[in-house]
Amino acid sequence: MILSIDTSCDDTSAAVITLDSKVLSNIISSQTHIHTRFGGVVPELACRFHVEYIDEIVQQALDVAGVTIGDIQYVAPTIGPGLSPALLIGLTFAKGLAASQGITFLPIHHLEGHLLSPFVHGNNVPDHAVGLVISGGHTELYEVKGLFEYEKLGSTQDDAVGEAYDKVAKMLGLGYPGGPILEKRALDGNQKAIPFPRPMIKNKNCHFSFSGLKTAVMVYLRNNETYSEADVCASFQRAVLDTLISKSQRAVDETGANKLAVCGGVSCNQFLRNGLTDHFQKRGVETFFAQPEYCTDNAAMIGFVASKYVQQNRIYDQSRLETLDAHPNFTIATYHDLIFT
Repeated sequence: MILSIDTSCDDTSAAVITLDSKVLSNIISSQTHIHTRFGGVVPELACRFHVEYIDEIVQQALDVAGVTIGDIQYVAPTIGPGLSPALLIGLTFAKGLAASQGITFLPIHHLEGHLLSPFVHGNNVPDHAVGLVISGGHTELYEVKGLFEYEKLGSTQDDAVGEAYDKVAKMLGLGYPGGPILEKRALDGNQKAIPFPRPMIKNKNCHFSFSGLKTAVMVYLRNNETYSEADVCASFQRAVLDTLISKSQRAVDETGANKLAVCGGVSCNQFLRNGLTDHFQKRGVETFFAQPEYCTDNAAMIGFVASKYVQQNRIYDQSRLETLDAHPNFTIATYHDLIFT
């Protein structure tokens, strides 16, 4: 069995995964109720929550899976990227378990977890695909050349798409987290009502930018005393979808891949799911999405990646464990170089 832990941001999560990649439990303790009144994640509060509840969450994961700590052979925490103090909570806890219980330690990259999350339930990881990561902290495109082989094609040059959602929702006074509320408001709006820009859509690369779109919404609200909140939300969402489609299509064209895997918290958005699926199915590109419970930060996707490493006999050198630290700004390429060389 593998016990995986994710404390990369504001959710405390633990999961138990079998060595053949079956998820036996996936416990996620959300801190949304704590951070809502601040309009965003407060790192110090996030860390306090992790410290207070990580023991309980891990025990719940073991109980739901019907196992004890004695059944665990591997412990796999997220090592990065994320909030440094938050990452350290999970990493230190996992180190303690490894030392006290004689469990093999296997650190996992958070974004690799997201990239493989669409395949946690039943779908085989394809030999060739484009991976689109859309979340509160990341908007990135990767060429996935099979297990453990990723080439970064592009990323946001400023705001992540989830951050843009939250900031636009804040401008409208919709509350936090803003993404789900904005999506709901948009259902009653006209997505063609306001011609918001599609930043960098004409650039011949796979990079994104959302700060200009966010600013355009702010200017529109300032210049219009009366407006339809629903139309603003719907038009903003349409601009986001068009941008994601354009850049993902470029990545598909450049790589020749006929599969697109979409992951990250923003991929829960049904409007974006439907739009991406419709566009790419018409062009013969198969789309994969993580199930909702695996879209946001969670330990199951971390354990799933760990199981793939174990299956390939790629195990971290335990003699280096004492000096291993959290890496808040960790690329996948840097991770592979550090962990497996």
